Amino acid sequence: MGDIAKGVFTGAWSLLVGWIVPSALNLAVFLLAVAPTLQRTSLADRLGPGSPVRLPLLLLTGSVLIGFVLHALQNVLYRLLEGYLLWPQRVFDRGCGRQLRIKHVLRDRITAMRLEQRAHDEGANDAAAARLARLRDDPGVARYTRRDQARSAIQRALLQERLSRYPISDEQVAPTRLGNAIRRLEEYGYERFRLDTQVMWHELTGCVPDQVRRQVELGRTRVDFFIALLYGHGVVAACAAAALLSSRPQTGILTISCVALTLLIPVWYWSATKATDEWAASVRSLVNLGRKPLAEALGYTLPAELHDERAMWTMVCRLSRLPYHERAQALDQFRASSAPPPV
Repeated sequence: MGDIAKGVFTGAWSLLVGWIVPSALNLAVFLLAVAPTLQRTSLADRLGPGSPVRLPLLLLTGSVLIGFVLHALQNVLYRLLEGYLLWPQRVFDRGCGRQLRIKHVLRDRITAMRLEQRAHDEGANDAAAARLARLRDDPGVARYTRRDQARSAIQRALLQERLSRYPISDEQVAPTRLGNAIRRLEEYGYERFRLDTQVMWHELTGCVPDQVRRQVELGRTRVDFFIALLYGHGVVAACAAAALLSSRPQTGILTISCVALTLLIPVWYWSATKATDEWAASVRSLVNLGRKPLAEALGYTLPAELHDERAMWTMVCRLSRLPYHERAQALDQFRASSAPPPV
């Protein structure tokens, strides 16, 4: 019974912090800044913020309902910002190309700084000097040369942090920064061990300790919070802009609300992208700590060689994703030997 209650409260915490609290903030801004400027009707007079007794109840009920709706639509909301849903193919391709160029420039800048540091500490050989010269001749790198040379060790680490928010494979690059930041954590298990976490997610989370699973949920909750704020600010700003078109608008408060909320949208997007770092770290620990329990739960023995382990996870994920084929019998070599039945 205690485990059931713990699971319920864990899910409720993620829902509360990730979706209901930001919905309450957005609804409060609407009720306090936008709603009083709208033309009143009899229904609005009864339910609106005019009564101090009804305002807390309206805020509580509305934020809970909106939070539940956003939670149910979270996959759609994420895919819109990641660039996977409702993006025209031409815009999608252009976004992917732009993000890929940014990734390559970041990678080359970091490589150039490392070569310069190595040449300063150990002396440069001809191959390293030639490679550094080629990097410095690149227009995308050359424009940052002077700035990068003045960077401290901490600033260089922050630049590496920006690069780490991109997937390793260029083929996995998404058209938006948030899409890439999320894609790198989805790619981790497959890139390292050929364990496709998108396919084996439920099995994997069911085999790890509660603390690891909780870290993953908290990591995503931080991102959910900013995503909900972002969408809510967009809706409230649109309502304020629409109210400006009414017959007798209160221009001052509506303009301030519309401009302030619009300016905050990129801030929340940047915050959501940064918050994926904790999410990615928790998924990394999930994969690293969950591989062995998952293999044992599926009836396999984790191979001692990394090459063999990658081959095993490739076949396991393929068996889960595709219809059965006779080639799946190659998994027999990884099956755990069962003890003979007692006589």
